[in-house]
Amino acid sequence: MALLPAVGIPSPAPPQQTPFISRNNHPNPKLHQKLNQSTSETTVSWTSRITLLSRNGRLAEAAKEFTAMRLAGVEPNHITLIALLSGCADCEPFGDSLHGYACKLGLDRNQVMVGTAILGMYSKRRRFRKARLVFDRVEDKNSVTWNTMIDGYMRSGRVDDAAKVFDEMPERDLISWTAMINGFVKKGLHEEALAWFREMQVSGVKPDYVAVIAALAACANLGALSFGLWVHRFVVSQDFKNNVRVSNSLIDLYCRCGCVEFARQVFDEMEKRTVVSWNSVIVGFAANGHAHESLVYFRRMQEERFKPDAVTFTGALTACSHVGLVEEGVRYFEAMKRDYRISPRIEHYGCLVDLYSRAGRLEEALKVVESMPMKPNEVVIGSLLAACRTHGNDTELAERMMKRLSELKVKSHSNYVILSNMYAADGQWEGASKMRRKMKGLGLKKQPGFSSIEIDDRTHVFMAGDSAHVEAGYIREVLELISSHSRLQCSVVETLDGDHIGD
Repeated sequence: MALLPAVGIPSPAPPQQTPFISRNNHPNPKLHQKLNQSTSETTVSWTSRITLLSRNGRLAEAAKEFTAMRLAGVEPNHITLIALLSGCADCEPFGDSLHGYACKLGLDRNQVMVGTAILGMYSKRRRFRKARLVFDRVEDKNSVTWNTMIDGYMRSGRVDDAAKVFDEMPERDLISWTAMINGFVKKGLHEEALAWFREMQVSGVKPDYVAVIAALAACANLGALSFGLWVHRFVVSQDFKNNVRVSNSLIDLYCRCGCVEFARQVFDEMEKRTVVSWNSVIVGFAANGHAHESLVYFRRMQEERFKPDAVTFTGALTACSHVGLVEEGVRYFEAMKRDYRISPRIEHYGCLVDLYSRAGRLEEALKVVESMPMKPNEVVIGSLLAACRTHGNDTELAERMMKRLSELKVKSHSNYVILSNMYAADGQWEGASKMRRKMKGLGLKKQPGFSSIEIDDRTHVFMAGDSAHVEAGYIREVLELISSHSRLQCSVVETLDGDHIGD
């Protein structure tokens, strides 16, 4: 642990051997009281300035002020340290020195707010060994201390450690549960997030809008529509039913589950909308094949004085691509640059390539790829490759695109499979075999497709030849029964048809 003099903070002066003078034995009690009041006011004024600087992100100036405070012989209090520690996540030496100073005064152990601030500082830096040591030293932990440790673990993906701390917590509150649920969602463990959301309610803790948004995100990623509908019903009964962020999450859920009418209903009932609200319906409708309606919302957005952003134009370009509005899509692309000063990102160029590709204008799509200010990624090239197969099986252009892909050193199985299938369709078996060998050499395998079904609020995922499901044996037995029943039905129908013909 760094020592204070390393950052210019003087150590406390050693106590002088002077007789103890209290208010009762001081030769001038009124003067003694005035001096104490003056010292207190001085500490408050120094702390106030330090807090203001730290909150405004001016940590270097706050540190200088703290040093000046110590040189002036004024003792900081726990509020002074908390103000400085809250801004020390990116200043390791100074933060470590403050920790050392707090240890000398015993504040890291005896003052829970200081201990929690030090813990939060180390958690933000992902220095969890030190964070845990600080956590264990705090004597009277409060809920904030426990939640800071849990949140730090979950933000860094250390789910097991967070769960252990959660289990040890004497009393879990809303923040504890929400930290766990949010952490599971960010880690991609969406089923676990929903399981914890259910357990939260069983335990008697009422979710707030933050926990609901996390649950809706998990539902959207799983395609768990029935559970999402239940959450929506819960939202309607709560005070935050008109929360914009909750409504935006509902729109995203319904669009990703293909329920565009539900999404439209949520959007139309919103008392207040943001750019995110408009983007959710524009992108959602475009992704679900409702391109014309997506463009209607795009125009409505502008009429209602909302300024489109980069995401808005991605949705509009996608919509134009799906319905073949090439010229209109190109106009939107140019207007985005000219009128809104938005620099096109790779997804915008990808939409433009897809726009030309779907219309069969492959040379124009190729010009876009060649003129891009950034290297095309596998999605952009894959869009053009798919168009080469759809429009005339243009293997020559596809080979040029695959050369670009090789130069990028992108390992993607799908584009190699597309070109291999194009060679096979054209009877060029050597070319198809060459692509397969290249895939093998790069260690690429065709990823199996999968299907999913939601039963009793649980999403079950199946892949071809998969037997990992816990009820795989029972499922196979039912399939065999259905198959036998179907064969029997076919036999009966054939027999009846034969008798009818014979008659």
